[in-house]
This record gives sequence, structure tokens and C-alpha cells, in this order.
Amino acid sequence: MVISSESVWGNAMDDFVQEYQNATVYADIEQETVLHEGAVRILANGWVKLPTGRLLSPDAVHHIDTETV
Repeated sequence: MVISSESVWGNAMDDFVQEYQNATVYADIEQETVLHEGAVRILANGWVKLPTGRLLSPDAVHHIDTETV
């Protein structure tokens, strides 16, 4: 059996990742609980990656306001 060391998806997943330099991540609809302000990377699986490497679960995030720079 031959097993490849390369991903089956290749770079295709990169097309689904979104990056924003100036975003606000909210935990509630009232916009009272801010989880993060600044740069974010939204991964293909819905998780939000912060510049520190920390990940925010899709269950914790209500919505994200973005401003593209």
C-alpha cells in the first residue's frame, strides 16, 4: 500500500479561509460582549483564529463585523 504525504485537499481549503485586518467578534446579538477586536482569520470549518494562535469556537461567536483594509 502506498500512502501519500501530501494532503488530499491540497491548497483547495485556502479558498475558503477569510482574513480580515480590522474585525470585531461578538458573542451576543446585542453587541455587548466583545470577544476580540483586530485581525482575525476565519477558517473553513467555522473556527476563528486570532493572531495569538488562539481559536474561538463557532458556538462561542454570534457574529463578526468586518472592515476590509
